[in-house]
Amino acid sequence: GLLSSAAMLAGSSVFAAREAHRFEVFVTIPTQAFYVVASDPGWIHREQRLPWHLASSTLGSLRKHFDVKNQAGSIEARLEGRPYLSNGTDAHDIRLQVSFNGLVLSEAENTEVVSISDAAMGKRVLLEIVPMPPADGLYKPGNYFGSVNMIFNAVLPEGRME
Repeated sequence: GLLSSAAMLAGSSVFAAREAHRFEVFVTIPTQAFYVVASDPGWIHREQRLPWHLASSTLGSLRKHFDVKNQAGSIEARLEGRPYLSNGTDAHDIRLQVSFNGLVLSEAENTEVVSISDAAMGKRVLLEIVPMPPADGLYKPGNYFGSVNMIFNAVLPEGRME
């Protein structure tokens, strides 16, 4: 067959054409004691498009679920940097409000987003990213891009030593 003859000739210089494919492979294996992982991991490393509602000229939110657990205590979260969308013009930045498990995150301080009891059991919670309309309510046309960086910490109860 064609395959076997190709295999035998592969060592010689008969074939000048060549194809190479390279792709990234990664895995994050969470500990059973503490994790904050996207319930559906397919989206997390890809750009997410916020829905534009043409009829009402409004921008919709992004809603995704995370599975969270901390056997030893609660879970805190904060934002790394200010979350916003930009079209390259400061004047037209769209501020994003980021909520995790119903609590608004800030870049200034950590917020407890999962209580000790919920974290110990493990829970599925909602991440919601809501665009804040401009002061005049009118979004300016353009292509907007931005990023949201969240930091999660496992919090040990006061007085507990590892």
